[in-house]
Amino acid sequence: MEFTAQQIADLLGGEIQGNPLVKVSDFSKIEEGKPGTLSFLSNPKYSQFIYESQASIVLVNKDFHPEKEVQATLIRVEDAYHSLATLLSLVDQTKPKKTGISPLAFVSESANIGENAYIQPFVYIGESVIIGKNARIHPNCSIENGAVLGENVTLYSGVKVYNDCVIGNNCILHSGAVIGSDGFGFAPNGDGSYKKIPQMGNVVLEDNVEIGANSIVDRATLGSTTIRKGVKIDNLVQIAHNVEVGENTVIAAQTGISGSTKLGKQCILAGQVGLAGHLQIADGTIFGAQTGVPNSVKIPNQTLQGYPAIPVMNFHKSAIVHKNLPELQKLIYAMQKRIEELENKIK
Repeated sequence: MEFTAQQIADLLGGEIQGNPLVKVSDFSKIEEGKPGTLSFLSNPKYSQFIYESQASIVLVNKDFHPEKEVQATLIRVEDAYHSLATLLSLVDQTKPKKTGISPLAFVSESANIGENAYIQPFVYIGESVIIGKNARIHPNCSIENGAVLGENVTLYSGVKVYNDCVIGNNCILHSGAVIGSDGFGFAPNGDGSYKKIPQMGNVVLEDNVEIGANSIVDRATLGSTTIRKGVKIDNLVQIAHNVEVGENTVIAAQTGISGSTKLGKQCILAGQVGLAGHLQIADGTIFGAQTGVPNSVKIPNQTLQGYPAIPVMNFHKSAIVHKNLPELQKLIYAMQKRIEELENKIK
């Protein structure tokens, strides 16, 4: 399908700078722009590419001021990245959606499958499972007894949903994600061995949650491990039993959250963040990459980094000192030697 710059601008509420009749039928990155494609510029680091890009249309923020002539037609919007997401979503929605259940899938007779669901080969759906309408279950997924999936849920290949877990509407689980595996619960015995504690709870994902490939959310010992609405979780993330993640929180790859920790709303956890168990994290907290969090964070809207986590400006100052430690050590040794020489002269 082709769209003119004018049609796109009307849809996004943008302002056109250039030819309103130019047409596009695909997308491209700004540094690889081709005629007939739409690109975008939101990060100033890529500004140099807009002057060479062959893209026919480029979305830019309203405050973008070109330093020289731009060949492409510009559409000025409040947020170019957000506008691109809107266009990509619309294009995705126009793609034809398959429906039906493959004869190579196993679906229990007691399962309840909603309208227009698409269940691909080698899917296992257990007893008393409920799946909402428009669900899309890709090959080799396993949905065990008593699990509930809402409407418009997508499970990519190899997702495992353990028994009695609940997944809300519009959730997306990427390949290899595991929902409801046992929490890491073991009681020490007197002889040094460990006795497994049965994990009798479940996992609840609220609406509009997305979980990346090979990420794991463990079931609760009792009650529920809860991922609130709008949470976005990257690949290779571990969330332990009885954790609660507040709504619209974002968690990047290789992060680990220990058992019974409660994250507030709209937190941001960068890559390889580690949180100890039984913590309370205030709303709006941001943890920089590789931050270790041994204690609760009670003041909201802070940015913390390092181990143990400290305010980010203090971390940056500490990093400068750490970098200079070898020279500071030499200086201290030199001062010690000089002091000894002066003491000897006095004696």
